[in-house]
Amino acid sequence: MPRRVPLGSPLQILLLACSFALAAYAGVRLLAGDWFGVALWIVAAALLHDLVLVPLYAVADRAVVHGLDAAGRREWVMYVRVPAALSGLLLLVWFPLVFNLVDGRYRLATGLSPDVYLGRWLLITAVLFGASALLLAARARGARKRRSPAVH
Repeated sequence: MPRRVPLGSPLQILLLACSFALAAYAGVRLLAGDWFGVALWIVAAALLHDLVLVPLYAVADRAVVHGLDAAGRREWVMYVRVPAALSGLLLLVWFPLVFNLVDGRYRLATGLSPDVYLGRWLLITAVLFGASALLLAARARGARKRRSPAVH
């Protein structure tokens, strides 16, 4: 008996087809100008990510896991991973502005100063870690309340 190919619902297939069409349109528009420069940038970004950034992520994650495991707090790992990953993603996307590596064309094109991005990124990072710490404290308090016997 031949096996059925799992296709999903018609809505899923339609959404997938639309996303492929949008990606194809974006690719054609992106590569219409300097296709070699764009292709070179994509390959260089992939190599930088795979050969430099992934090992750095892994070493940092292992250090966090080892440090929290040694302190007997292994369950805290996700409360460090999530804000660190979000902060790192923001830094990766906005690093030219965060480190003020833009030239005068940025100010002329946008009318904005790039001087505020470092402070804003640090503030967002502090808020992410603070929210994570509050969530951890709330969950730990809830777990303590569930463990303690009710006194009447």
